[in-house]
Amino acid sequence: MVREDRIVMSGSEFRRVHVIRQVVEQQLTQQQASEALGVTTQQIRRLRHRLQAEGESGLAHRSRGQPSNRRKPAAFQQQVLQLYARHYGDFGPTLAVEQLATHHGLTLSDETLRRWLQAQGIDHFRRRPRPHRTWRARRAHRGELVQLDGSHHDWFEGRGPRCVLMAYIDDASSRVYARFYDYEGTRPALDRFQRYVKQYGLPLAVYADKHTTYRSPAEPTVEEQLAGVAPTSQLGRALRDLGVELIAAHSPQAKGRIERLFHTLQDRLVKEMRLAGIATLAEANQFLPVWLAQHNRCFAVQPAQAADLHRPLPVGTDVRAVLALRTRRVLRRDRTVAHGGQLYQVQDRVRATHVVVEERVDGTLCLLHGDRRLTY
Repeated sequence: MVREDRIVMSGSEFRRVHVIRQVVEQQLTQQQASEALGVTTQQIRRLRHRLQAEGESGLAHRSRGQPSNRRKPAAFQQQVLQLYARHYGDFGPTLAVEQLATHHGLTLSDETLRRWLQAQGIDHFRRRPRPHRTWRARRAHRGELVQLDGSHHDWFEGRGPRCVLMAYIDDASSRVYARFYDYEGTRPALDRFQRYVKQYGLPLAVYADKHTTYRSPAEPTVEEQLAGVAPTSQLGRALRDLGVELIAAHSPQAKGRIERLFHTLQDRLVKEMRLAGIATLAEANQFLPVWLAQHNRCFAVQPAQAADLHRPLPVGTDVRAVLALRTRRVLRRDRTVAHGGQLYQVQDRVRATHVVVEERVDGTLCLLHGDRRLTY
């Protein structure tokens, strides 16, 4: 009866066999073999003697086929499996390992327990497959869709106050526009969009998350219910008035392009500002346009189609008035309006119960009745 022994070797071990054979056959010197394998010439001599004495199997790792030195004793394994069956039969391995350590003083890894349980035919804890997220192709044109978000981070690495970087990235070209603000809120959002429009024009659509700055959490009023409309944020109302669609993202993965952008900026931009010694918002916003111009030259891509779908503002549109905070206030019998802890006296005679307070991002405040601007 002929017995065939199989030698299982790794790729590096096969390479070692080949080199040592070259030494035995005097095709390589011991010094050349030493350099090729990265070992000493003394070790080369040992390997040569082992190959000549034991054949190729002599160059296989000595511990192959032997139990691991870290292997748990059989009695320990049996104890763990008995406790699992008695107390933790519907637990997953991770939770079961925590309970075994806390209540029984038995420590092992969750993967070890998982392997033991699967060997016993217990597999009810198998990880559920994660939902497949379909990759979304870029839009074809500049201005067809821009993603926006804010990144809260220690941008100055302790040299200055914490702040937020509010950014836009064009979906077709990855061109970035951004600005630093004290916080992520309605005023910064309106200011940022106004600056973007002045530089590039109106995009067709804006893609944002469900932050209250972009999507109103309020319940619809009676008037809104009767009109069949949903509550909208100040930014949402302004975008609607300008004919820009606001699309809500349902997960961070959905706006992955801007999430990846922030990951890059938190590395590259932070280091660049450190080198420049920047420690204030004013310095950062002065530095940022120059830095972004270089960033866009390096990382922006050519859109699939050459046409730019950004639109100019409609003729006669006052973008400062559209991109303003509007609040409906009661006009009292003495023609005063309470707003922001102040009383404003309306000097015009107007028959109305309510007026609209319009606060522009430049600090200007207007009182409106319909399209009429009131003196106060």
